[in-house]
Amino acid sequence: MSIDELTATITDMYRSLGDRSAFDAHLHPDLTIWESDADRLLTGLAALDALRDRRAAEATGPAPVTVAPEQLRAESWNGTGLVRYVLRARHADDRPDTCFRVTDVLRRDDAGWRIVHHHAEAVR
Repeated sequence: MSIDELTATITDMYRSLGDRSAFDAHLHPDLTIWESDADRLLTGLAALDALRDRRAAEATGPAPVTVAPEQLRAESWNGTGLVRYVLRARHADDRPDTCFRVTDVLRRDDAGWRIVHHHAEAVR
Protein backbone atom coordinates (compact mmCIF):
# COMPACT_ATOMS: atom_id res chain seq x y z
CA MET A 1 0.00 0.00 0.00
CA SER A 2 1.87 2.98 -1.29
CA ILE A 3 1.65 6.48 0.08
CA ASP A 4 1.99 7.60 -3.54
CA GLU A 5 -1.22 5.70 -4.40
CA LEU A 6 -3.11 7.59 -1.70
CA THR A 7 -1.92 11.02 -2.78
CA ALA A 8 -2.52 10.10 -6.44
CA THR A 9 -6.11 9.14 -5.56
CA ILE A 10 -6.73 12.59 -4.05
CA THR A 11 -4.99 14.42 -6.90
CA ASP A 12 -6.86 12.41 -9.54
CA MET A 13 -10.17 13.06 -7.81
CA TYR A 14 -9.72 16.83 -7.96
CA ARG A 15 -8.55 16.65 -11.57
CA SER A 16 -11.97 15.17 -12.36
CA LEU A 17 -13.84 18.00 -10.60
CA GLY A 18 -16.74 19.02 -12.84
CA ASP A 19 -17.39 15.43 -13.91
CA ARG A 20 -19.54 14.24 -11.02
CA SER A 21 -19.46 10.53 -11.88
CA ALA A 22 -15.66 10.51 -12.32
CA PHE A 23 -15.23 12.47 -9.07
CA ASP A 24 -17.66 10.20 -7.19
CA ALA A 25 -15.79 7.08 -8.34
CA HIS A 26 -13.24 8.04 -5.66
CA LEU A 27 -15.91 8.07 -2.95
CA HIS A 28 -17.45 5.14 -1.09
CA PRO A 29 -21.25 5.30 -1.55
CA ASP A 30 -21.79 5.36 2.24
CA LEU A 31 -19.11 7.92 3.08
CA THR A 32 -19.58 10.38 5.91
CA ILE A 33 -18.88 14.08 5.41
CA TRP A 34 -18.16 17.05 7.67
CA GLU A 35 -18.15 20.36 5.76
CA SER A 36 -17.93 23.92 7.11
CA ASP A 37 -21.22 24.91 5.48
CA ALA A 38 -23.15 21.79 6.54
CA ASP A 39 -24.97 21.95 9.87
CA ARG A 40 -24.68 18.20 10.52
CA LEU A 41 -22.75 15.09 9.61
CA LEU A 42 -23.74 14.04 6.09
CA THR A 43 -23.97 10.37 5.13
CA GLY A 44 -23.91 9.01 1.59
CA LEU A 45 -23.72 10.37 -1.92
CA ALA A 46 -27.34 11.56 -1.92
CA ALA A 47 -26.60 13.90 1.01
CA LEU A 48 -23.46 15.10 -0.77
CA ASP A 49 -25.49 15.76 -3.94
CA ALA A 50 -27.98 17.84 -1.93
CA LEU A 51 -25.09 19.92 -0.53
CA ARG A 52 -23.61 20.35 -4.01
CA ASP A 53 -26.98 21.42 -5.43
CA ARG A 54 -27.51 23.95 -2.61
CA ARG A 55 -24.03 25.38 -3.18
CA ALA A 56 -24.67 25.69 -6.93
CA ALA A 57 -27.95 27.53 -6.31
CA GLU A 58 -26.27 29.95 -3.87
CA ALA A 59 -23.13 30.54 -5.97
CA THR A 60 -22.27 34.08 -6.99
CA GLY A 61 -19.54 35.12 -9.37
CA PRO A 62 -17.44 32.95 -11.65
CA ALA A 63 -16.26 29.50 -10.61
CA PRO A 64 -12.63 29.09 -9.56
CA VAL A 65 -10.17 28.53 -12.41
CA THR A 66 -8.41 25.75 -10.47
CA VAL A 67 -9.10 23.64 -7.41
CA ALA A 68 -6.17 21.52 -6.29
CA PRO A 69 -4.77 19.85 -3.18
CA GLU A 70 -1.46 21.06 -1.72
CA GLN A 71 0.78 20.03 1.16
CA LEU A 72 -0.43 16.41 1.02
CA ARG A 73 0.55 14.16 3.93
CA ALA A 74 -0.45 10.50 3.80
CA GLU A 75 -0.19 7.35 5.91
CA SER A 76 -1.60 3.86 5.50
CA TRP A 77 -2.22 0.81 7.67
CA ASN A 78 -3.54 -2.54 6.41
CA GLY A 79 -5.94 -1.23 3.76
CA THR A 80 -6.82 2.01 5.54
CA GLY A 81 -5.31 5.35 4.55
CA LEU A 82 -5.30 8.86 5.89
CA VAL A 83 -4.56 11.92 3.74
CA ARG A 84 -4.37 15.46 5.09
CA TYR A 85 -4.00 18.47 2.80
CA VAL A 86 -4.91 22.04 1.98
CA LEU A 87 -7.41 22.39 -0.84
CA ARG A 88 -6.89 25.67 -2.71
CA ALA A 89 -9.37 27.27 -5.12
CA ARG A 90 -7.80 29.98 -7.30
CA HIS A 91 -9.91 32.66 -8.96
CA ALA A 92 -9.31 34.53 -12.22
CA ASP A 93 -10.36 37.89 -10.80
CA ASP A 94 -8.97 39.77 -7.81
CA ARG A 95 -10.70 37.61 -5.19
CA PRO A 96 -8.30 35.91 -2.79
CA ASP A 97 -7.81 32.15 -2.98
CA THR A 98 -10.27 30.05 -0.99
CA CYS A 99 -8.60 27.38 1.15
CA PHE A 100 -9.82 24.42 3.18
CA ARG A 101 -8.02 22.14 5.61
CA VAL A 102 -9.01 18.61 4.64
CA THR A 103 -8.65 15.17 6.20
CA ASP A 104 -9.80 12.15 4.18
CA VAL A 105 -9.97 8.59 5.45
CA LEU A 106 -9.71 6.00 2.67
CA ARG A 107 -10.15 2.26 2.44
CA ARG A 108 -8.81 -0.01 -0.23
CA ASP A 109 -11.38 -2.30 -1.89
CA ASP A 110 -11.82 -3.94 -5.30
CA ALA A 111 -12.26 -0.47 -6.86
CA GLY A 112 -8.99 0.80 -5.32
CA TRP A 113 -8.66 3.52 -2.70
CA ARG A 114 -11.98 5.23 -1.93
CA ILE A 115 -12.83 7.91 0.59
CA VAL A 116 -15.01 6.67 3.46
CA HIS A 117 -14.85 9.90 5.51
CA HIS A 118 -14.20 13.47 4.34
CA HIS A 119 -13.68 16.39 6.71
CA ALA A 120 -13.16 19.88 5.26
CA GLU A 121 -12.91 23.11 7.20
CA ALA A 122 -12.80 26.53 5.56
CA VAL A 123 -9.70 28.55 6.41
CA ARG A 124 -10.57 32.18 7.01
